[in-house]
Amino acid sequence: MTLRLLQHRADSGARSVIAAQGDAAYFLVGVETIRALALDAIARGISLGDAVAAIAKGDAIDIAAEFEAGRLLAPIDHEDSAHVQLTGTGLTHLGSAEGRDKMHREATAAEVKTDSMRMFLEGLEGGKPAPGTVGQQPEWFYKGDGSQLVAPTDPLTMPAFAQDGGEEPEIAGIYIIGPDGQPYRLGLALANEFSDHVTERHNYLWLAHSKLRQASLGPELLAGPAPDHIEGTSRILRNGETLWERPFLSGEGNMSHSLANLEQHHFKYDLFRRPGDVHVHFFGTATLSFTDGVQTREGDVFEIIAAPFTLPARNPLKRAAPVEVAVKVL
Repeated sequence: MTLRLLQHRADSGARSVIAAQGDAAYFLVGVETIRALALDAIARGISLGDAVAAIAKGDAIDIAAEFEAGRLLAPIDHEDSAHVQLTGTGLTHLGSAEGRDKMHREATAAEVKTDSMRMFLEGLEGGKPAPGTVGQQPEWFYKGDGSQLVAPTDPLTMPAFAQDGGEEPEIAGIYIIGPDGQPYRLGLALANEFSDHVTERHNYLWLAHSKLRQASLGPELLAGPAPDHIEGTSRILRNGETLWERPFLSGEGNMSHSLANLEQHHFKYDLFRRPGDVHVHFFGTATLSFTDGVQTREGDVFEIIAAPFTLPARNPLKRAAPVEVAVKVL
């Protein structure tokens, strides 16, 4: 059975790590964070799964009840949020065979291709290179540091100046950098890579602005090899009722890039291999309510769920109060 790891904070503030397999879940005795567990596994030269197997089992726990109580945290963090990097890649998903064929036909029929379409087609051509070779580099963006990562049930807050607050149902890779600068993938997490699609649509060169937003992760870290096919549902709830709902696909079998290729083009930069740092890298999506004409409002709730994860990311939408920013000259 697939191993899932969760981070828990009791009402007292005490932190713990939970291991879950199937319907069973229990606390790991003496372990407070997944990051500490991972660093210990690296130091001992063993897998994350083997590290968990060697730890005494504590009390059983109902993770669904703890989720509803708001006691589950994002499945990775760092005591210094500046040492967590949130980044991502776009134009990586096929969506479906029909969508891919339609996009390809339209793109090849057009006399002038957009930069986005050219990048998508380049990913189709070279995004899954043979082992030992380097493939086409993807679109890449920066979202912020760990201060922008919110818990699975906490609000996603858009800035006062935002033109939109929209969901992006995705899978994120969770990484830690070892003492020698070696990146390690700890596993995958369900994600809502929250963005401002109105700003992005105005001019694609504003993509960088549109991505400087918060993001949320589902509470479970899926350890071990990445599934080739992940199928889930993204929905928006308004006043307790479903406003919009669509299935989404992820996993390498539904992508134009391999995870290895996306990872190579991220970690090839020295600044992303700083020992001890944590990276959350969003792998992209093909499903957005924005493309269906949905205009989100404060109070809407984004809910994203996908097997083999058993718990969702469920985040209400908020807007921050205006902040006056003025630079002073010294």
